[in-house]
Amino acid sequence: MKRIYVMLPFVVFFLLATGLLAADNTTIKKNVDEMVGAINNGKTATSYAADAYAPYVFIMDAKGKLLVHPDLKGEYLLEKAAPIYEALQQATTEGKWVTYFWKGAEKKTYVRKTNTNLTVGSGN
Repeated sequence: MKRIYVMLPFVVFFLLATGLLAADNTTIKKNVDEMVGAINNGKTATSYAADAYAPYVFIMDAKGKLLVHPDLKGEYLLEKAAPIYEALQQATTEGKWVTYFWKGAEKKTYVRKTNTNLTVGSGN
């Protein structure tokens, strides 16, 4: 019986942590999908503020220039972070989760293409 009381906090933590992660993924996908829909309906991509969302969002043009990003706006992602740029090339108009390694950690980002070939994404 003592084992159950010792293990119970770990089980509860695990269940809460995975639930929170799923909620974050749902929020990330919702934010990106809403942005793509708005851009496809005429909203200007550069009218978005990257840090208005948690986690931040980014918008990249077809040449890899970051139109919206909290730190790299105006920079070319291929020059700054080639592994991320390569992973983002998997984006589709339906949306897709991509994974890559950056600074020793695995990252997961939801990316989606607009009708004008912009890549909109966010991740953890």
